[in-house]
Amino acid sequence: MIEVKDLKKTFKVARREAGFGEAVKALFHREYELIHALDGISFSIGDGEMVGYIGPNGAGKSSTIKILSGILTPDSGLCTVGGRTPWKERRAHVKEIGVVFGQRSQLWWDVPVIDSFELLKEIYTIPAGTYKKNLSELTEILDLSKIVKTPARQLSLGQRMRCEIAASLLHDPKVLFLDEPTIGLDAVSKLAVRDFIKRRNKDHGTTVILTTHDMQDIEALASRIILIGKGRILLDGTLDDIRRGGEHIDETVAELYKKFDV
Repeated sequence: MIEVKDLKKTFKVARREAGFGEAVKALFHREYELIHALDGISFSIGDGEMVGYIGPNGAGKSSTIKILSGILTPDSGLCTVGGRTPWKERRAHVKEIGVVFGQRSQLWWDVPVIDSFELLKEIYTIPAGTYKKNLSELTEILDLSKIVKTPARQLSLGQRMRCEIAASLLHDPKVLFLDEPTIGLDAVSKLAVRDFIKRRNKDHGTTVILTTHDMQDIEALASRIILIGKGRILLDGTLDDIRRGGEHIDETVAELYKKFDV
């Protein structure tokens, strides 16, 4: 399903000291720093797998997800999702994937959620029958009936995240990328989202790649973990592989960060 081989991505970032004088100096001479977001990562994920893709801030998680979803183009390396190269076959690729960014929205802010769903139906050219079936199923499972007629800006964070997940699944994607899907949610909302993701994977065989800092999300959803730090894969294994290093997964991951100087 997903094959990644020796993927590299570097960003050129401008740096300067604080102060007006430094700002003026930067107009004529800028200093740059190269950030190696991905430094030759490789992994493969099979159909129907649920994988936790974890690491500290700046490790390269979001960069990987953006490349896999076709938003970014890598500097070098190979990447295929369902046999397609995401950034080269973008139109065909996006019809096969769903993406949820916890800190970004695909819903139109000032219109009712159902209008956003209708627009996504046209964007993805979803057949009317398929759209009606999926909308009914998602509305029931995610308990959206009372909020789909409300503008996105008037929803709570938990309500909006349930709508975001529904929006990403209207077109029946084979792969679901979840980037911090439970960020800021209360305990009840987190449980609801986790239960839905597990049900979707079981009933539809959807491949799920989850990036999060919440180790409870990982323990509840992922049987396999890929640990990344400083753009390199540090560990690729099961929860048991990590637990062998300590009683608690979050403490063991912290020790791995120290071991690899992350």
